[in-house]
Amino acid sequence: MPAPLPSRPIGVLAAAFAIATVAARTALAQPAPAAAPAPPADVEPPVVVEHVDAVYPPSALKDREHADVVLALTVDVDGHVSKVDVLESAAPDLDEAAIVAARQWTFVPAKRHGKPVASRIRVPFHFAPPAPPPEMVTPPPPAETTLAPQPAVQQAAAPSTPPPPSTPTSTSTSTPTPTPTAAPADAPTEVEVLGHLEARSHGTADYQVTIGQQQAVPRTNPSDLLKLAPGFLLTNEGGSGHAEQVFMRGFDAKEGQDLEFTVDGVPINDAGNYHGNGYADTHFIIPELVHGVRVLEGPYAPQQGDFAVAGSADFQMGLDRRGLTTQYEIGSFNTQRFLILYGPADTGPGTFGGAEYFTTDGFGVNRQAKRGKGMGQYEIPVGSKGVLRLNVTAYATDYNSAGVVREDDYQSGKIGFYGTEDPNQVGNTASRLSIAATYENRFRDLDVSQQIFVVDRSMRLLEDWTGFLNDVQQPTQTPHSQRGDLIDFHFSELTFGGRGFARWHGELLGMKQEYEVGYFARVDETTSIEYRDMAANQDPYLTDVNLTSTLADIGVYADGNVHVLPWLTLRGGVRADMFMFDVLNNCAVNSSVGVDSPSNQYLEVDQPCLSELEHGSYREPVQRSTTGDGAIMPRGTLVVGPFEHFQLALSAGNGVRSVDPSYVTTGLLTPFVMIESQDLGVAYANDLGPFDLAAKSLFFRTHSDMDLIFDPTAGRSTLSPGSTRDGWSGSVRARGSFFDVSANATLVRSTFDDTGLLVPYVPDLVLRADVVLFHELPWRVAHEPILGTVGYGVDYVGRRPLPYSELSDIYFISDASIGLDLSIFRLSLVGRNLFGSKYRLGEFNYASNFRNPSSGLPPTLVPERSFTAGEPQTFLLTLAATLGGTK
Repeated sequence: MPAPLPSRPIGVLAAAFAIATVAARTALAQPAPAAAPAPPADVEPPVVVEHVDAVYPPSALKDREHADVVLALTVDVDGHVSKVDVLESAAPDLDEAAIVAARQWTFVPAKRHGKPVASRIRVPFHFAPPAPPPEMVTPPPPAETTLAPQPAVQQAAAPSTPPPPSTPTSTSTSTPTPTPTAAPADAPTEVEVLGHLEARSHGTADYQVTIGQQQAVPRTNPSDLLKLAPGFLLTNEGGSGHAEQVFMRGFDAKEGQDLEFTVDGVPINDAGNYHGNGYADTHFIIPELVHGVRVLEGPYAPQQGDFAVAGSADFQMGLDRRGLTTQYEIGSFNTQRFLILYGPADTGPGTFGGAEYFTTDGFGVNRQAKRGKGMGQYEIPVGSKGVLRLNVTAYATDYNSAGVVREDDYQSGKIGFYGTEDPNQVGNTASRLSIAATYENRFRDLDVSQQIFVVDRSMRLLEDWTGFLNDVQQPTQTPHSQRGDLIDFHFSELTFGGRGFARWHGELLGMKQEYEVGYFARVDETTSIEYRDMAANQDPYLTDVNLTSTLADIGVYADGNVHVLPWLTLRGGVRADMFMFDVLNNCAVNSSVGVDSPSNQYLEVDQPCLSELEHGSYREPVQRSTTGDGAIMPRGTLVVGPFEHFQLALSAGNGVRSVDPSYVTTGLLTPFVMIESQDLGVAYANDLGPFDLAAKSLFFRTHSDMDLIFDPTAGRSTLSPGSTRDGWSGSVRARGSFFDVSANATLVRSTFDDTGLLVPYVPDLVLRADVVLFHELPWRVAHEPILGTVGYGVDYVGRRPLPYSELSDIYFISDASIGLDLSIFRLSLVGRNLFGSKYRLGEFNYASNFRNPSSGLPPTLVPERSFTAGEPQTFLLTLAATLGGTK
C-alpha cells in the first residue's frame, strides 16, 4: 500500500493562506486616496461618438433649482454604456433623467497600447431650470380672473464635460475641452480603466494579443490562439483530450515542459507529472471566453516562474458580448457542440459564465470524444478602484486515441491513413476543478494584487508507441511471449498556492518610474502510476512506476521600470525560487522475482514491487528521496526609444525547469535545469489613420544545460545533453475599420552542444497568417443591418529533423470561415483543412513492432517512419442567438 501523504506542508500552506487572508482584509480596509496621478502617455482616451442631453424633469419645476448629478459610466470594449452608477445624487427625478440620457451615449472605447479596454468614467451633469415662458412675465390678471395652467418648457441639462482621457492602472483627472452644448467644467472629471492590473512589456518578445476580430479564424482548441504569436507549432498524438505538443523558438516543449501556462495567473502546468513534467492541458478553457493572450517568448520578466524557459503564456479571460448567448454547432463526423454564455449587460467583461458540451465520432479509428466544461467568474467592486474576482472552473472528458501508424503499414495498405496500430487505446480521461480568488486595488501611487487558488486534476492515458517490443524475456521470469507495450498511466494532483505583488508608480528624477515586488507559492501533492497492459485482455502485468510526491516552489522577485533618460529605460530585476522535493517511490524494487532465484520467498512469480531477499538481506520495496535547492535568476531588458514610432530592445535572462520526481535523489542539490537566453529586437507601432500597424523583428539565442527529448520506447521525455537555439522571428498586425490581418514567421536552428546534431522534431521554419474582413452588407432585413465576416488562416511548417538523419515532410494547411450577424442572431460556416490535404501532423523515426507475436515472425529493430494523421477536410455550421445584451 502507498504510504500516506505528508501532512506538514498542508499545515504550513494553511497558515500561509491565513496570513494572506489577513493581508487581503487589511488592504480592503484601507481608504482610497483623494487624488491620483496623471494618465500615462500610452493610453488613448474614450471618444464620444454620440451623446444625448438630459431633460430637466417637469416634477422638479416647482422648486426651479440648479442641481448637479455625478454619474459613473462603465463603457465596454465596444463603446456602449453597460452600467450607470450614481456617485452624487441631487434628487430621484434628476438622477433618473441623467441616467436615461447617459445610457444612450456611444463611444470609441478607450485603448491601452492600441487595444480596446473597458473603462469607467465619472461624468457630472448640471441641471438648470428652464427660463420662464413669456406668459409668466406679463402682469398678473385681475383677481377675479383664473388662468389655465400653462405647459412647462423643458430644457436639456447638459453634462458638465464630455468624458476625458483614461488611465490604464489608476483613477486620474483631466479637464477636456467641452463640446458646444456643454457647460465648462468647474472641476476635473475622473476616468478609470477597468480590467486586470497589467505588467509593463519586457522587450520585443513580449506579445500582448487581443483576440478581437481574430475570433473569426477557425481554431480547433484554445491552444491555437497561441499561433497569433510567432513560432508556434501544435501537434497531438494522444487524442482530442490530450494536451497539445508545443514547438516554439526551437524548443520541443512537448506538452508544456518548456512553457509556463497560466489562465489569469492560475497555473496550468502539472508539477511532478511522470508522463511529462509540466504537462499543460488547456482544453478546459472555453475559447469564446478568452479575451486575450499574453505570450512572453524567453525568460525576461521576473514574474515568470517554473517551466518558463522557452517562455510563458497567460490566457486572459473575459466576455465582450454581453447578454445570454445560446450556440449550437454541427458538422463532419457527427460533431456537435452546445454552448451557453452569459454576461449581464450592466457588468463589465470580467463577469461571465459559460458551459459547453461536445461530442464527436472523430475523423478516423479511435477518435471518439465527449467533454463537458464550465467556467464562471464574478467581479465584486471594492471601494472606488478595487475589485474582488472569484473564478470557478470545472472540466471532464472521455476520449480515445489512435496513436501512431507505421509508414510501411500505411504504404502496404495494412493500416489506413486515419487508422490505428493498437485499437486498445480507449478510455482515456481527464478532469480539472479549480477555484481562485483575486483581489486588486489601485491606490494613489500603489497597485496591489493578491491571488489564491486551489486546483484538483487527474488524468488517465493509454498509449502504445512500440507494439510488441519492450516485454523482453528475463532470466528470472517464467517463459512468456510478448504481452504488449501498452502504457496505462494515471496521474492525480492537488495544488494549493497563491501569488501577489505591490507596485509603486510615481515620479523620480523628473521621470515616471515603477517598482514592483511580489511572490509566488505553490505546493503539489501528486501520484503517478504507470502499468504495462496485456494486448489480449488489457490487464496490467507490470508496474513501471508508482510515485507519491510532495513538491513545493516558493519564489520572490523584484521588478523595476526605470527611466534613465527620456529615451532610455531599464526594465527587469531578479527572481529567486526555492524548490523542495519529497518523493516516495512505492516500487523501488522493480525487478521481477522468479522461481530460479535462490533467495525467493514467494510462490507467485513475475511480481514486482515486493520486498526482496538478496544474499540473505531484506529490504522494503519502497525508497524515499528528498532534496531541495534554490536558483537566483537575473532578468532585464534595455529599451531605447521610441524614435519615430520605432523602439529597440535588448533582453537577457535566466530561467529554470524543475525535474521529474523520478530523477530526484537524496542530496542532489540541483533539482532543476538552467536556461540562458538573449534577444535583440526592434518594434514599430503607429496609427496610420486608416489603420493601426504593429510590427516586430528580433534575433534570439537560448542555451539549456540539459534538454528533454521524447523517447518513444519510454513513451515520455527523458533528459539529454545541453543544446543551443539560434534564430529569428518577425510579426506584423494591421487593424482597420473593416479588416484585421496578422502574420508571423520564425526561422531557427537547434543543435546539441556535444555533437552539433540537430535537435529532433523541431521545425526550422514556421509561418502563420490570419486575415479577417468584416463590413456591413448592402442589404437589410426588417430594417436591420447585416454584418458579414470572412476569416482565413494558413499554416506552413518546414522540415523537421528526425532521429537517424531523417527529415519530415513539409505541410501547408488552410482554414476559413464565413459569418453573418443580424440583430440577435449569428450564423457561420467553418471549413478546416479546406483543400483536404493528407498531411502528417507528427512524424517520428524509431524501432517498433506491431506484428502479433502469434504470427511467429521475428521483429525488426530497424528504425521505421511513423506518423500521427492530421485532421482531414472538416465543416462546421454554427447558429447562435444573444438576448438581453450588446455585441
